Amino acid sequence: MMNWIVLVVAGLCEVGFTYCLGRAKGVVGSEWWTWIVGFAILYVLSAVLLAKATQTIAIGTAYPVWTGIGAAGAVLVGIFIFREPATFWRLFFLTTLVGSIIGLKALS
Repeated sequence: MMNWIVLVVAGLCEVGFTYCLGRAKGVVGSEWWTWIVGFAILYVLSAVLLAKATQTIAIGTAYPVWTGIGAAGAVLVGIFIFREPATFWRLFFLTTLVGSIIGLKALS
């Protein structure tokens, strides 16, 4: 159970590094460096936690769950923070992605 929590935190770190990347896009100078350092720290932390989680969770399950949390989180960050469009098809495929993650967890 603990490694599933580690895996979820790893996925949330992936969401965090995509947020930092999005923030770095519109700035320059020291502020750009601040966001890039945040990106790098969260990127490494995400990978380390994923590696830790795969000690007891099959890689064929852990990796898709990790990327799914990151992808779904990135879409939601884009919609709610960066004001990207929330079209029917984006929400539809986001829903199918979340359903797939739940299915993988249920079957493992």
